Amino acid sequence: MTAHDHAPPGPVAVLANPTAGRGRHRGLLPEILASLGRAGRPVELLRARTPQEAEAACHAAVAGGAGALVAVGGDGTVHRAMQAVAGTVVPFGPVPAGTGNDFAVETGFPADPRAAVEVITDALAAGRSRPVDLARMSGAGGDDRWYGAVLAAGFDAIVNERANRMRWPRGPRRYDLAILVELARLRPRRYRLTLDGVPQEVDAVLVAVGNAASYGGGMRICPDADPTDGLLDVVVGGRFDRRTLMRVKPRIYRGTHVTHPLVRAYRARTVELAAEGITTYADGERVLDLPVTVTAVPAALRLLR
Repeated sequence: MTAHDHAPPGPVAVLANPTAGRGRHRGLLPEILASLGRAGRPVELLRARTPQEAEAACHAAVAGGAGALVAVGGDGTVHRAMQAVAGTVVPFGPVPAGTGNDFAVETGFPADPRAAVEVITDALAAGRSRPVDLARMSGAGGDDRWYGAVLAAGFDAIVNERANRMRWPRGPRRYDLAILVELARLRPRRYRLTLDGVPQEVDAVLVAVGNAASYGGGMRICPDADPTDGLLDVVVGGRFDRRTLMRVKPRIYRGTHVTHPLVRAYRARTVELAAEGITTYADGERVLDLPVTVTAVPAALRLLR
C-alpha cells in the first residue's frame, strides 16, 4: 500500500491491556492516546474487561467504521485485536507493552512502546501501511483463527495447558512448576504432518508452525521464518529425552537448535497437523485442539509502519 492509497477515514480504535507486562506500562496510556491524536484522527479507547470482550470490542469497532486499530499490550492483546482486522483494509498498529512482544518486534516495530507509537502515528498521518502475511488456522469444528507469530503444538503447548490448569502457585513460578511436571512425563508423541498435501508420520516432542521467527518473548523457534514470504516454517524436534531437551532448549533463544540432528525444518504454504490430546497455542494464546490446518495468507494484514 502506498502513501496515496489511503486507509479508511474513520477514527483510530485503541485496545489497551492494562495488565500486560505485569502492568509496567500502565501509566503510558494517556501519552499513547495523545500521540495517536496528533495524526489528526479521532481516537477511541475500547472498553473490555476480559480477553473475549476485547476481541468482541475490536470486531464491533471495525464493523462500525474504524479507520485503524491499535493494540497496546503483548502478543495476547495483539492476537485478539488481529482477529478483527485480518483480511480487511483496516490497518493495524501493535504497541509492544507486554511480557512477550514477538509479533511487533518481528514485523519491524521498535521494542520500546513510545518509539513504536511514534512509528504508528507517522504512518497514520501519512496514510501509509505495509502488508505482512498471517497464518490462518482451521479446526475440526470449522473454527478459524488468525495468528501472526508462532503456533506451538508440542512440549511448550503441553506446558501452557498444564500451567493454565494449576491454581497454585501464582505468577511465573506456576509456569516453572508446570515445566518440571511435564518434563517428568516427557515422551515423544506421534504426529501426522501433511505439508502441501504430502503426509508423513513423525515422533516428536517439539512442533512449531511459524509465520514469524519467535515466540515466548524472543525464543527463535522458527529462526528462518519470514512474515513476508507467503510460506510457513515448520520446526520439529524429534525423539528428545529430558536431558537432551534441557540442553537444547537454551539454544532456541539464538535459533541454533535447528542444527541439532534431532531437529527438522520444513517450509510449506499449507500445513495439516494431527495428534491425540494436544491443544495448540498461537501467539501464546490457547486456540484449537489438534487436528488443525494452517495456511499462509500473503498480505493478510496491513501494518502502520
